Amino acid sequence: MISVQSLRVEFGARVLFNDLSFSVQPRERIAFAGHNGAGKSTLMKCVAGIIRPTAGQIHAPKGTRIGYLPQEGIHVRGRSLWDETESAFGETISLREKIDRLSNELTKLDPRSSPYGDLLEEIGDLELRLDATDPARMKPKIESVLKGLGFQSKDFTRDCSEFSGGWQMRIAMAKLFLQEPEVLLLDEPTNHLDIGTQIWVEQYLVNYPGAILLISHDRALLDTLCTRTIAFAHGRAEEYAGNFSYFERESVLRKEIQLKQYEAQQREISEIQRFIDRFRASANKATLVQSRIKMLAKIERIPQPERDDAVMNFKFPPPPNSGHMVAKLEGVHKAYGPINIFRGFDFEINKGEKFAIVGPNGAGKSTFCRLITGQEAPDTGEHAFGHKVATSFFSQNHADELDPNLTVLETVEAAASREAAPHARNLLGCFLFRGDDVFKKIGVLSGGERSRVALVCMLLRPANFLILDEPTNHLDMQSQDVLQRALIDYPGSVMIVSHNRNFLDPLVTKTLEFRPGEQPVLYAGNITYYLEKSAEDAAKAAGIVSSNKAAAAAAASSGSSSSGSARQSIPGVNRKEQRRIEAEQREIRSKVLRPLENELETLEAKIAELEASQVKLTADLATEEVSSDPDQLRQVTNAVGKVTHSLETCYSRWGVLSDEIEKVKAKLGISEG
Repeated sequence: MISVQSLRVEFGARVLFNDLSFSVQPRERIAFAGHNGAGKSTLMKCVAGIIRPTAGQIHAPKGTRIGYLPQEGIHVRGRSLWDETESAFGETISLREKIDRLSNELTKLDPRSSPYGDLLEEIGDLELRLDATDPARMKPKIESVLKGLGFQSKDFTRDCSEFSGGWQMRIAMAKLFLQEPEVLLLDEPTNHLDIGTQIWVEQYLVNYPGAILLISHDRALLDTLCTRTIAFAHGRAEEYAGNFSYFERESVLRKEIQLKQYEAQQREISEIQRFIDRFRASANKATLVQSRIKMLAKIERIPQPERDDAVMNFKFPPPPNSGHMVAKLEGVHKAYGPINIFRGFDFEINKGEKFAIVGPNGAGKSTFCRLITGQEAPDTGEHAFGHKVATSFFSQNHADELDPNLTVLETVEAAASREAAPHARNLLGCFLFRGDDVFKKIGVLSGGERSRVALVCMLLRPANFLILDEPTNHLDMQSQDVLQRALIDYPGSVMIVSHNRNFLDPLVTKTLEFRPGEQPVLYAGNITYYLEKSAEDAAKAAGIVSSNKAAAAAAASSGSSSSGSARQSIPGVNRKEQRRIEAEQREIRSKVLRPLENELETLEAKIAELEASQVKLTADLATEEVSSDPDQLRQVTNAVGKVTHSLETCYSRWGVLSDEIEKVKAKLGISEG
C-alpha cells in the first residue's frame, strides 16, 4: 500500500535517520518507538506529505487516502460539532445535493424529450453511487463515534470554538475515524483521553479496516494494537516483527548478539595484527605476512554497538514524617454557578496510600485536587490536613509560572532542597534534558519541555503528600520508568490523575472514579481491578435497563392499542367512511406499525446485551492474563471485533427502524411522546 525507499532526513548536521526502507500492507498496525526527538513524528509527517525528506522516496497507489492526526495544534471554529464531523462524509453530502439539484431540473423538462431521459439516467447513476456510500448509516455512525469519544448529545449543536485543546483533538479524531482513510497516521492519540474513552478508541482501532501507523507512550495500546515496530535510535531505524513488548525483549537480544560478534571479531583482528607486527621484518615469513594483510583488508568490519542511553534512577528526598491521617474532606459541597460538582462528599487519604484518580474530563478531578490540597475552599463542609503534612502539587498550569529568563538548570536548582540540589543535573537527564539542554532558557522551551521542568522542580522538593496531574503526558518510556520506580519506593502518600494504565497498575492500590453528576466511587484496587469491577457493574446495569426498556415498550404498545380502540369522530366524514378509515388505520397498525415496534424492542434488548459484552471483553483485554498470552489475546480481540461489527449493524438497523416508525405514526396521526 505504501512503500518507503532509502529515506534520509537531516536537520543541519544532525541525521535523524538514513537509508530507511519499509512497506505498509493493508490493515497492518506499525508502532514507531524511540525516545523523544529520535525522529518518529518527523517520519510520520514525511509519510503524510507535510515534510519533504532530504533523500529517498515514498510511493502510494493513486487514490490512496492518508489521514494524519498530529499531537496538537488543531483548532476549529465557526461550525457546530455535528456539521464539522458530518463533513467527513463529503462525498455522500455532495451526491445528495447533486441529486436534489438535478431532480429540480428534471421537473422543468418534457418527459418525452431526449434531455429528460439523459438526465434521468444520470440521476440513476448518482443514486447507485449514493447507495454504495450507505447514507442510512451516516447519522447513527456519527452519533456512535462522537459518543464513543466522550461527547454528549447536547454538545452536537455547540460551536467547535467552545471546546478546549484536548476536545479539539477529539473532534479531529472523530472526523478521521468517519472518513476511514486507507492509512491512518496517529501521533499520541490518547494523550488527552480519559481511561473509558481510551479503551473505546483502542477497540475502534483494533477493528479499523485500514492500515495504522502509531506513535504512543502507552504500552497497553501498543501491545494490543501493533504487530510491527520500527525503532529509532542514534540516527538509525530498525524493524521488529512484533509489538512493543517484543521489541523491548528482542532489542536486548540483538544488542547482546552484536556485542559478542563485535568482540569475537576484534579478538580475531588483534591476533592477525599481532602476527603481522611480529613477523613483518622476517624475510622467510613475508608470504604469510602478506597473506594476513590481505585477509585483514577483506574482513567486513562489524560496527561497534552503540551504548544505550544511560538508565538513570532517582529517589525522592526523604519526606518529613507525618501523622496517620494526611488529608480529609467532610460533607463537602462545591458548585460553579448552577453546576454542582460535589454534594456532601467525604474522603480521607492516609499515610502511605497511593490513589489513582480517573474519570472523564469535566467530572471534577481537577476541582478535587485543588480541594484536597487546600488551594480552593469548599462552599460548605470541611477540609483538614493531618499532622506535619507537606504537599507538593504538579499540574500542567505550573509550567506557565516558570521564569522565562532563567535557564533549565537555574530553575531546578532554585526549587531543590539542600539535600536534593546535588542530584538536580542527574534528574534532569532522567527527564530528557541532557548535555547543553540544561543551559537553555525557559522562554525558548516548548510546552511539553516546560511541563517536564515543572515536574522535576516538584520532585526535588521534600514532601510527604504528592499530587500529580497527568505527569506522563510529555515523558518517553524511559522517563516514565524512572518516575514509576521512584514513586513505587516513595514512602509518602500519592494521588495521580492519569489515564496511563501501565504506569499506574504497579503503583496504586486504590482507584477513585469521578462521574459527571454523580458522587465519586472508590475501588479498592489498581486500574486493572477498577476496569474489571466497573465492567461488571455496567453489565449488571445494562441487564436492568434492558428489562426496563422491554417493559416500557410493552406498556407503550398496550397503551397505543387501547387508545386506538377508542373511536374518535372525524369532522366532515360520515360514519360509514369513518369506519372504513378506522379499519385501514387498524390494518396499518397491526400489519405495519406493530411488527416494526416489536422488532425495535427486540433490537434494543440485543444492543444492550452486545454493549454489555463489549464492555466485558474490552476489560478482559486490559488484564495481564490476556495481554500476556498471544492466543488468548487473539481470541478476545476477535470476539470484540465480532461484537463491534454486530453493534454497528444493529445501530444502522435501529436508525432505519426509527425513521420508518416515525413515518407510519405520522401517517396515522400518532404524536411522539
